[in-house]
Amino acid sequence: MALSFITRWRDELPGFYTSLSPTPLSHARLLWHNAALAETMGIDPVLFAPEEGAGVWGGETLLPGMSPLSQVYSGHQFGVWAGQLGDGRGILLGEQRLPDGATLDWHLKGAGLTPYSRMGDGRAVLRSTIRESLASEAMHYLGIATTRALSIVTSDTPVYRESVEQGAMMMRIAQSHIRFGHFEHFYYRREPEKVRQLTDFVIRHYWPHLLDENDKYDVWFRDVIARTAALIARWQAVGFAHGVMNTDNMSILGLTIDYGPFGFLDDYQPGFICNHSDYQGRYSFDNQPTIALWNLQRLAQTLSPFMSADVLNAALDSYQPVLLSEYGIVMRQKLGFFSQQKDDNVLLSDLFALMEREGSDYTRTFRMLSHTEQMSAGSALRDEFIDREAFDSWFSRYRARLAQEHISDAQRQQLMQSVNPAVVLRNWLAQRAIEQAEQGSTEELERLHAVLREPYADRNDDYSRRPPNWGKRLEVSCSS
Repeated sequence: MALSFITRWRDELPGFYTSLSPTPLSHARLLWHNAALAETMGIDPVLFAPEEGAGVWGGETLLPGMSPLSQVYSGHQFGVWAGQLGDGRGILLGEQRLPDGATLDWHLKGAGLTPYSRMGDGRAVLRSTIRESLASEAMHYLGIATTRALSIVTSDTPVYRESVEQGAMMMRIAQSHIRFGHFEHFYYRREPEKVRQLTDFVIRHYWPHLLDENDKYDVWFRDVIARTAALIARWQAVGFAHGVMNTDNMSILGLTIDYGPFGFLDDYQPGFICNHSDYQGRYSFDNQPTIALWNLQRLAQTLSPFMSADVLNAALDSYQPVLLSEYGIVMRQKLGFFSQQKDDNVLLSDLFALMEREGSDYTRTFRMLSHTEQMSAGSALRDEFIDREAFDSWFSRYRARLAQEHISDAQRQQLMQSVNPAVVLRNWLAQRAIEQAEQGSTEELERLHAVLREPYADRNDDYSRRPPNWGKRLEVSCSS
């Protein structure tokens, strides 16, 4: 199948971008590619075997129909208006049209200087591209909305961060890269007609069923809120901390985007801060639901020139009910509850309190709970706790709650094991793959990707065990 590219952004949104081509790296070569994703996109495997260099994956060539550009946007960073931002190191190579009419952005990250690079160098490093490829694929297979990683290119180009690192590029795939910050850019430039133009563009291409609705803006904004709330609920349920929830890192489609200093919970610490540059803990794990609403409020402000305050505030009021409903559904599934009982929140809160006090591993706790046998007072999970008496007290209440369901162990365990992963992308696992890749071996990178494609399969190896002590002390910053 021949790949087909269209140019909607270029054609329909003049003034929203700068045209430019990628700047290739020195001695670039393809390090990894996502064969499974490539197959669904209809990409000929021959493209991943260029005769020389890195081909389109390293920005050295373009495919027919591609028309590269960098998008301009702005945003609030750590709660402060940061002004103009934009694709400082990324270039949208093209929008692929699939046979079913859907479209996918091909976005090359680390593609060189753009007019929006500010004080940056326009580059990415091998470490950060590997982390993003692993995290985005891990989230995809956990069933959480996300961008995807298609390829990684490494090179001999030195890039200066905390130390000198290898320059790299990653091809990122998404239905769209439109962010809250796109809307903010033109609102703060006092160009409300462009905010409305962008809103119409988004509705036309991603919510076409709303085109003929009289209240299309209201219904659209409510859906953006619902998507965001559902995304955050799933982040919280799986123990994922994004780390940099700036408005320019928030997808209008409700995708997880811009993986940097992210982290999955090891020990259950609700105040977990995964970004060591986040000195005030603004983006801590337990703050994510509140921050998402704050970001939605900033988006609402950009829509105020053509939507009333009453309509916008009523829509924003829908955020918390959707968040709590979505989170409640997932957490009841994680606990194996098929019905909703009034004391379920108390039971969950008491488990979290016990886990926090004990420093229990978040992923392992829920996975081991998935093997509970209702008629047995014994549980392998008991050995994970120091205060056995406290666990026994909670576990007896939990078993009594399970008895109210009249569901077989097999049926309940099947549900629980489909939502409680055995494996998540812990930082130390990513670090191990990075260090080997920097030495020229992709064996661990390939192995880890394969493991992350089956997160709900039980295993008894490094990938499902608690991290070593050094793995818990890893510090990750925005440069990642």
